[in-house]
Amino acid sequence: MTVMPRGVESMTLLRPAVPPHAPAAGDPAARWVPARALSRAVLLTGLLIIAAVFSGRVDLVVLAAPFALGTALALRHRPTRLPEVSVGTPDHLLAEGGEFVTTLSVGNADDVPYDLVVVRTTVGPWLRVRHSDRPYVAHAPRGAIADVTLDGEALRWGRHGIGPTVARAVACDGLLVSAPAVARRRELTVYPVTEPFEADDAMPRAAGLVGAHRSRRPGEGGELAGVRPFAPGDRLRRIDWRVTLRTRALHVAATLSDRDAEVVLLLDVLTEAGRSGGVHGAASVLDTTVRAAAGIAEHYLHRGDRVSLVEYGFRLRRLRPASGRRQYLTVLEWLLDVRPAPRGHVPAGYAFGRQLLPGNALIIVLTPLIDQRSAAMVARLARSGHFLIAVDTLPRTLTLPVSGAWGQVAHRLWLLERANTIGQLREHGIPVVTWGGAGSLDQVLRDVSRLAAAPKALLR
Repeated sequence: MTVMPRGVESMTLLRPAVPPHAPAAGDPAARWVPARALSRAVLLTGLLIIAAVFSGRVDLVVLAAPFALGTALALRHRPTRLPEVSVGTPDHLLAEGGEFVTTLSVGNADDVPYDLVVVRTTVGPWLRVRHSDRPYVAHAPRGAIADVTLDGEALRWGRHGIGPTVARAVACDGLLVSAPAVARRRELTVYPVTEPFEADDAMPRAAGLVGAHRSRRPGEGGELAGVRPFAPGDRLRRIDWRVTLRTRALHVAATLSDRDAEVVLLLDVLTEAGRSGGVHGAASVLDTTVRAAAGIAEHYLHRGDRVSLVEYGFRLRRLRPASGRRQYLTVLEWLLDVRPAPRGHVPAGYAFGRQLLPGNALIIVLTPLIDQRSAAMVARLARSGHFLIAVDTLPRTLTLPVSGAWGQVAHRLWLLERANTIGQLREHGIPVVTWGGAGSLDQVLRDVSRLAAAPKALLR
């Protein structure tokens, strides 16, 4: 008896397409059930025999004999074990727009061959399978493994699920059907496409002792700072012989030390806007933020700098600073878990300390500047004395769903308010740049470097 809730006169109970739990091989639920063909054969044989008994006709018994003998011979060897199903995912790195190949494997560990195996799986919405997600049929002899290959294209970054996968086997000439064997959901990791980014200007302030960036301080390096008279402690290989012969006094070439820098990428995920269309469609704010962060991190890590990431949203996530290819792969893994803040969430007062945002680091804030709290956060960081660059990640092709005359007026007012916020940030000395890929931050980095090298006024 089914208890119906109040206020509902009728309800259709739907059987789930995938059972929540797979029965174990030794469990009583792991059984083989009769198929409709077996029911029809038994029913037809019984009807013919009953009709022969009541009518006294022998020919009806002759007609029932093939059905009875065929069913008995087919059920002579009955399977006792369920098919074993597994899902194999590619082990190589997969980026947006890349081709993937996954394998659905069905094994027959029983002594009885299966007539056929029907396999069905579910795939994530951002995985385009060429042969769709319809059921697949494979042949699994005794002690063999049948593979079903699915290939397609990954349309968007993230962790996409393949499965759960359900397999049903048919044996004994189609008279028995197995209980469903279920393989757990597997994740297919798709990394974001790194947008091209190149920054040719120097860093505002170096943090380490050695590296690829030109420092403002003299020392061992490859950048020429000038020529000066020889002093005790100078190396002989630094002697500038042309100036020495001309002036008749020893002169050495002074160089600027090469140092590395620490770059902090601060991702503002308080607000998500736009609808993602994948790698071939329009980009949302989150898509632009993640792809820009991957491109900037790849550039600075390739040059030997240290890169760290901080997420500003409903949770405070941080990736420790490091350098090298291992850090780049860690950055990509970290970006896969970036999620926008839920609606109505009020972030606690984020007081970024010295551990999260060092004073010598270059902070690149990736923000759409939609929420006023984001603009206030950028202003607080600038007032604290950090070297800060705000990168506008609002896509230019983003169109908001407005309708009617009043909707268009509200949209224009919102654009004016946002432009006013950006103007206020620039008036307070905070550079705001629209993300444009390669070379989009060169001019801003050059201005920040000049401000860092300028003499500071001292209050007496």
